[in-house]
Amino acid sequence: MIVRISGEDQYRLPDSDSQHLNELERAVIAAVESGDDGSFAASFAALLDYVRGHGAPVPDDELDTSDVILPPADLTLEEAGREFTGDGLIPD
Repeated sequence: MIVRISGEDQYRLPDSDSQHLNELERAVIAAVESGDDGSFAASFAALLDYVRGHGAPVPDDELDTSDVILPPADLTLEEAGREFTGDGLIPD
């Protein structure tokens, strides 16, 4: 699976990571729904850190379509309310 972090890079992660990514995203969604800015910041950072830490950067000369596009790291709680809704961004 290829995950893009907007404004950054694309990262290749094994498909087996999708379950863990979904768990991390559910924490982001819960924080957004509760309106808890501190929890949102921590859970969103954890999601991005996981992608950066476990994904292999896709070389710039490779043209691959992203399976998931995550918002940029400077996303606010208000903006997240428009992004992380329903089933979220990461497919099950």
